[in-house]
Amino acid sequence: MATISTPQKKVAIVFFTIFIAWFSVWSTLQVKVLMDFNIPALQAITDAIISNLLLEAVCLLIINNMRYYLPKQEKYWYTLVISLALSSIWLLALRVILWALFKNDIAYMASLAHSSTIRFAIAFLVIGCCTVLSLLWYAQRNQQADADRKLDLERLAREAELNKLRQQLQPHFLFNSLNSISALTGTQPEKARHMIQQLSDFLRGTLKKEQQQWTSFEEEIQYLQLYLDIEKVRFGYRLQTNIDIEPSALQLSLPSMLLQPLVENAIKFGLYDTIGEVIIFIQAKNINGLLEVTVQNPFDETTSAPVKGTGFGLSSIRRRLFLLFGQQDLLQVKKETDKFITVITIPQQHESNNN
Repeated sequence: MATISTPQKKVAIVFFTIFIAWFSVWSTLQVKVLMDFNIPALQAITDAIISNLLLEAVCLLIINNMRYYLPKQEKYWYTLVISLALSSIWLLALRVILWALFKNDIAYMASLAHSSTIRFAIAFLVIGCCTVLSLLWYAQRNQQADADRKLDLERLAREAELNKLRQQLQPHFLFNSLNSISALTGTQPEKARHMIQQLSDFLRGTLKKEQQQWTSFEEEIQYLQLYLDIEKVRFGYRLQTNIDIEPSALQLSLPSMLLQPLVENAIKFGLYDTIGEVIIFIQAKNINGLLEVTVQNPFDETTSAPVKGTGFGLSSIRRRLFLLFGQQDLLQVKKETDKFITVITIPQQHESNNN
């Protein structure tokens, strides 16, 4: 059975307040109608109170029953049958109680017998309306609960895929770093120790970032600098960087660990097929509240050979951005004469803000 949320509880309180108020007004009107037909005040008031208390009890019984059993579409005849049955039981109970109280009042008992048909019709309408409204209310509540569960499942699946994408990025970099450390151990042990320390700091930062989905660009660029320092140990003078960041972009947010695979992809394209010095250009701008990051590396399509695994970083970034924002155009790739340019645009209305 679906749980009731706080807004639904408030609606239920309002509903029952209106429910009781309506029956109070109806009881007052019934007293007046009975007295207009020359029924003594005592009998009229007693009649109205007992008949409406019984009617309220029947309606509450229906409302409570609908909490545990909702007829399917093909069983909507159930509402008609239950309304007819409960109306008959209500009329029988009412006549028995009023007979026990006023059996010596011949005139009143005669009017009670003559009004049985109209009483049954009114009770049927009231009980029928209550049944239909209860059916609609609980059906809508169950549909909302199903929709909420579906959203929760989709969110959990999306988070699981995001975590998987983020975890798959690290082995590429880790294996390359360990291979470089192994190569430096014999020839340059000091540099190897320094690289181990940098790698330790980088992985420690990675573990911290696993706990957060979003981070400020200022924090992300500091984390990226650790990665670049390690890569500069690997590639030496060949790897140079030029970082240009607008001050207003530092406080904007982006998905954590998004820049590292972007820059790793640029390093693969820029350095793997050359032996000279290569400059990786990183630029960040605040464009009308959007964070735009551009990564540019040298690229020669005529000499560039495909590297095994190349493109995984970009595809994972594109997938992450789609899962977070539902847009396919947040990552753009441009190939110019001797440049490979990747541009990502990060909206600031992300899930953590919406929630």
